[in-house]
Amino acid sequence: MKIVDNFLNNLEFQKIKQSVLNPYFDWYYQSSKVSDNDGGQQFTHIFFSEDGNMSNFFNILKPIFFKLKAKDIIRAKINLTHKKETIKKFAYHIDTHKNCKTAIFYLNNNNGKTLFKDIEVENVYNRMVIFPSNLEHTGTTHTDKDFRIVLNINYKDD
Repeated sequence: MKIVDNFLNNLEFQKIKQSVLNPYFDWYYQSSKVSDNDGGQQFTHIFFSEDGNMSNFFNILKPIFFKLKAKDIIRAKINLTHKKETIKKFAYHIDTHKNCKTAIFYLNNNNGKTLFKDIEVENVYNRMVIFPSNLEHTGTTHTDKDFRIVLNINYKDD
């Protein structure tokens, strides 16, 4: 696992953040996060799906793909969750069964976390966490900010 703070330069980071916070960015409601009825309501946007569908906003992620040295994007999805009254952990999962890497990129600071079986990663803006896609992980709710925005990318770099 690799954790990289200040992953993008400030200009690249601000451009992506401003794009997803723009009132014309497309967010789609999901009634769960990991499994049906898990109480993890969120808004998502799929930049690229495993079946090859690409959103009109795909190109805003090019600085991230370049820095990751991503040669093949399997899926790229951003999640926006609203604050809750308590911190709740969701079910551990993997994003894909393909042999690849997962990168989680945080777009704002909050007290939500990404959890692995023996590691907790704090939600810090412009932080990237990179790990093998077969490593189980989960996220938590947050209580201190209005929203939490996390970008999840599954990709191959070789």
